[in-house]
Amino acid sequence: MAILWADIGIITAFVLYLGAMIFIGVYYYRQSNALSDYILGGRSLGPWVTSLSAEASDMSGWMLMGLPGLAYLSGLPAVWTAVGLALGTWANWVLISKRLRNYTEIANDSLTIPDFLNNRFHDRSHALNFISAVFILIFFLIYTSSGFVAGGKLFETVFGLSYIVSLLITAGVVVMYTFLGGFLAVSLTDFIQGAMMFLAILAVPLAGMMALGGIGPTVAAMQSRIPEHFYLFDPAVGSTATVIMVISALGWGLGYFGQPHILVRFMAIHDATELKKATRIAMTWVVISLTAAVCVGLVGRVYLPEMLVGADAEKVFLVMTQQLFSPFVGGLILSAVLAAIMSTSSAQLLVTAATISKDFYKNFVHRSAGERELVAVSRMTVLAVAACALLLALNPKSYILTMVAYAWAGFGAVFGPVVVLSLFWRRMTRNGALAGMLVGGITVLVWKQFAWWGLYEIVPGFALALVAIVAVSLLDAPPSKDITDHFDRAQERHILG
Repeated sequence: MAILWADIGIITAFVLYLGAMIFIGVYYYRQSNALSDYILGGRSLGPWVTSLSAEASDMSGWMLMGLPGLAYLSGLPAVWTAVGLALGTWANWVLISKRLRNYTEIANDSLTIPDFLNNRFHDRSHALNFISAVFILIFFLIYTSSGFVAGGKLFETVFGLSYIVSLLITAGVVVMYTFLGGFLAVSLTDFIQGAMMFLAILAVPLAGMMALGGIGPTVAAMQSRIPEHFYLFDPAVGSTATVIMVISALGWGLGYFGQPHILVRFMAIHDATELKKATRIAMTWVVISLTAAVCVGLVGRVYLPEMLVGADAEKVFLVMTQQLFSPFVGGLILSAVLAAIMSTSSAQLLVTAATISKDFYKNFVHRSAGERELVAVSRMTVLAVAACALLLALNPKSYILTMVAYAWAGFGAVFGPVVVLSLFWRRMTRNGALAGMLVGGITVLVWKQFAWWGLYEIVPGFALALVAIVAVSLLDAPPSKDITDHFDRAQERHILG
């Protein structure tokens, strides 16, 4: 009877949460008839929704499961990944957000990153759209699949359901409100989910330390039971391997410049001057949340000694929640995991749908397609991509963080250098952008297969893409006056705005 009551409490919390999210999707269904509404919400977001939706769509299930699992297995070295992510977040908000918001409006009111690149370089061949669409499909399939894996592990651990059934439940909910409501629904739910994730990631390590007797006894227990977890640099691996580890971990920060589902939040804010306020909100959320995520793994290693092995270490947040809280409260906290999964997966599905409808279908299949037709294509794309992601997620032993790292590197190398230089370098050309995207994407795909020197593939991918953009642009004819005039207008607006 106790087990039944526990299940009822958790189920009640989940149903209340999921019901609220689906209601939001249905509510916005009738307000998303135009493609600009469905993809970008009519550029109507405020600073709070912009910041929390950006971070919620960024820090998906991997923050509540993948990063704590890494800290559970490796200890303090997980801090380097958190530092890289925090620095990358800060740089993205400070250097990119305002420039991108203003430039995308000047560049023919661009709705997507591929659309912006196409308009930025006046690419009549739409080669940039095509290459962008290919890489977005490849890497978002992997990224979305990682979210479904996290959802599968969540329902499997909490309710004892089969992994396949758990996958179907996760995908069904995500697809439903993404399919119905579009960008406004996704952004509003991301705001709610970001708040839930923040409270949950704080509650679990604090409750764990209280159960162990407080901060002092918890630290003492860590030092006595797992002293090797307190080395920021593992002396056993040697100096070369340590340097590569630190560079790879910090390299996560480079990925932010190229994540379409995060960059699109910058484009959607109503007033670019509000981005300073949004930056402060976002950085507070990120620094506290990443610190707490590492603490979950460290505290969990003492609270759950030797219980979780391999990929199961990514369940440390789930298991601690079940053991530390009452069924209903635990259900609300576990709903935050589902919130994290839904926020990122929905954002990724929406960006993929926008790319296929606006950047591929509109340019290569049906140039005269109307708004309603493009919205319909977007919604059909959501279904198709979700189905493919489900197939990739069928292996329950997949590491969430490993899948995220691969997709993160792909987007960071393909779009990061191109976005940064397109906003800051007047001399950049279309051929330079094409070269950078191809070199960055191919480098990541190849490097991942060989894992040379153990270096995270985003580092060589980003660096070689930068070199390719600069070299090809300098060898190419200078951009036309129309292109440079648009660039100058964007710079002037950035300074004045």
